[in-house]
Amino acid sequence: MTSQTAYALDLDARQAWYLQAAQGEESSYATVIGTTLPWKNFAWSVGSGKVRAHWDIWLGGWSNKDLRNDRFTTFAIGIGPSLRWRGAQGASPWFLEAGTGIMATGKRLYNDQQRMGTRFNFASHIGVGMNFGPQHAHELSLRLQHASNAGIKNPNPGINFVQLRYAHAF
Repeated sequence: MTSQTAYALDLDARQAWYLQAAQGEESSYATVIGTTLPWKNFAWSVGSGKVRAHWDIWLGGWSNKDLRNDRFTTFAIGIGPSLRWRGAQGASPWFLEAGTGIMATGKRLYNDQQRMGTRFNFASHIGVGMNFGPQHAHELSLRLQHASNAGIKNPNPGINFVQLRYAHAF
């Protein structure tokens, strides 16, 4: 195994900080700063690749339009686990990711002219991305996220976002 391959096997074993911008339904926007904390002793071989896991912890601002079509902004905070699969037994710069978590907002979000029933919601995502640059420390990913309260309280219109994330590993 070359030193480059050995290093690549640890791509997901490093903490990273990230900035993320998102566009959602009904003129919704989100900007997030966060960190990923790797599960150091978790690695699972799946097919020709390897799955690793991390905690995703974030804080951001979400902006929607309310029932009067006025724009409002609120904070959001969240935490959840994510699984990341990389081909070539974990050495590929490309990855697929899926995760879920819980989030809380300062105000209840709106979508489809409905206010979400709770300020506490679940946020699940799928995504694809790649690492690049010196020591593969830079990362870009494109993600699809769905946030809703899973029917705990109505209304529950849910909201979908397309997210672009830049991360830097340390």
